[in-house]
Amino acid sequence: MTGKADVAVIGTGVMGRSLARNFARHGHTVALFDVAPGRAAQVAQEHSAEGNFIPAQDPAELAQSMSTPRVAILLVPAGEPTDQAIDMLCEVFSAGDIIVDMGNSFYVDTERREKLVTQRDLHFVGCGISGGESGALNGPAIMPGGAQKAYERLGPLLESISAQYQGEPCCTWVGPGGAGHYVKMVHNGIEYADMELLSEAYQLLRYRNGMSPKEISEVFSRWNEGPLHSYLLEISADILQHTDAKTHQPCIDIICDEAGQKGTGSWTVQNALTLGAGSTIIAAATFARAVSSQRVHRDLARGVLGEWVPDTAPGGSDLLDNLEKAVYGAKIVAYSQGLSQIRTACKEYGWTVDLAKLASIWRAGCIIQAQLLQDIMETYQDGDFDTPLLLKPAISAVIKDALPAWRAVVSDSIKAGIALPALSAGLAYLDSLRCPSLPTALVQAQRDFFGAHTYRRRDCEGSFHTRWENPQRPEIALS
Repeated sequence: MTGKADVAVIGTGVMGRSLARNFARHGHTVALFDVAPGRAAQVAQEHSAEGNFIPAQDPAELAQSMSTPRVAILLVPAGEPTDQAIDMLCEVFSAGDIIVDMGNSFYVDTERREKLVTQRDLHFVGCGISGGESGALNGPAIMPGGAQKAYERLGPLLESISAQYQGEPCCTWVGPGGAGHYVKMVHNGIEYADMELLSEAYQLLRYRNGMSPKEISEVFSRWNEGPLHSYLLEISADILQHTDAKTHQPCIDIICDEAGQKGTGSWTVQNALTLGAGSTIIAAATFARAVSSQRVHRDLARGVLGEWVPDTAPGGSDLLDNLEKAVYGAKIVAYSQGLSQIRTACKEYGWTVDLAKLASIWRAGCIIQAQLLQDIMETYQDGDFDTPLLLKPAISAVIKDALPAWRAVVSDSIKAGIALPALSAGLAYLDSLRCPSLPTALVQAQRDFFGAHTYRRRDCEGSFHTRWENPQRPEIALS
């Protein structure tokens, strides 16, 4: 080993060591630091055959081992550990050095940290990364934000270790400030939706169509040869093929049906509400996880309301064809909602996220990689990011074709007593978009009645309030 490190990785847990190995495999000398004594040296020793590592025992030694301007990548737990790591680096780094947070940090925290770090003449980059442990090691999708000037130094490093799609790196500068962590947050929201839609398809095929997990796996594998092709569909088919070695039962039947979450889905939903973005499928998928974890209430409900007995009535090829169209239509709507939320955030926060480039870097390496993303990238090449994806001509034609099948699936599931929260939410969203007269007229009238919140009329401009307490109900024009 000779020379100084090109990049440092702070935190040598599963993701940190995988990313460090990725850098080393691509010819970069990697400095390592971990607060756990001896861990950095252990990682360096275990993987010495893969490239050059320089383990550091303290922050000063770390800084001395690096070429300038320094680039340090944080892969430590979100929250206080991230703040502590930033403070540590600020004490030993010099003007122009770059600190990159690749953890799942909340974008608001990222913007706060950038302001603090910038005051010390350093660059701070909030950077989304997707692909899990395997992606970190073999090539993830990378979404750096922060100052564009920092990307001049950072870009070649990250692009060298990112996933590649037909020779193009799945890494691009996303936008200033917290944009990198924001788009990763919404990426995860879309991921929640995608996972829930496939799980609902499984549920319907299992309990309405009476199919075994292995039979459903075969259906998913066939779907994966068409427009629904995706990483999540591929692994779902694989999971449903697996038999538990201990019980010899389908693995899916011995896994507790309580889905966990680390927070990015709920952050996405909370932000959607703040922005007034209609990310209803993402919300339904997030709440589905919450309901699944209410074990006490679920057990009580079966005792109070009666056992859940689905109406199994195999629908044959019609159900399979309808369900495939419904899942694909809902998948498009979920992506459309997520991308529209990003666009709304750009206007609110002063960012300029290129949705075509964003779709392009999600085509490989990340959890939501899918054939659909190629279509999305091509659709957004027109530069019109304001028109929702689902209303673009080529995409809307697919939605229109899917609607009858989608409606048949949701209607049938309701009659059969099988909950499909995300598929139902997506269909309701489309029906609401198309409806010329929504029931929210009554909601606004109610708001005006009890809170004098005013309303707008359809036949003229301005805001109005009716004096509901007055028997004559006079209307007052307020603007």
